[in-house]
Amino acid sequence: MMTLISGAIAHVQAMLRQLHIQKLLAAVVMSAILLVGNVSPGSTNEALGKAVRDRVNQVDRSDRPNTTGEWQQEARETEGQPGKRLERVAKESGQAFKQFGSNYVEGTKEAAGDLRNKVTGN
Repeated sequence: MMTLISGAIAHVQAMLRQLHIQKLLAAVVMSAILLVGNVSPGSTNEALGKAVRDRVNQVDRSDRPNTTGEWQQEARETEGQPGKRLERVAKESGQAFKQFGSNYVEGTKEAAGDLRNKVTGN
């Protein structure tokens, strides 16, 4: 019985040592990748950052609810009226799909233009 317990303890200790070695090895590899990698802070695209900030700060002009509170208020307004609620959900889903589609097209055009400029060297 004593040999069984001491054997189990030795086995657990060996596993813990192996885990520490694996963690150390992972930290060394990640450090090497970060130090050797070609990361320069000057290569960030400031125009892209500005475009993203502008898009985030755009005011949503649709009449769809944007916050959880607005969604809950709309649900309270249509409580007990499943037809009206379904009509609103369908309308808002259509608006969301149109907005997503237009954003997708704009983003694709911008990405294609950026790629074209990088390829041509402009």
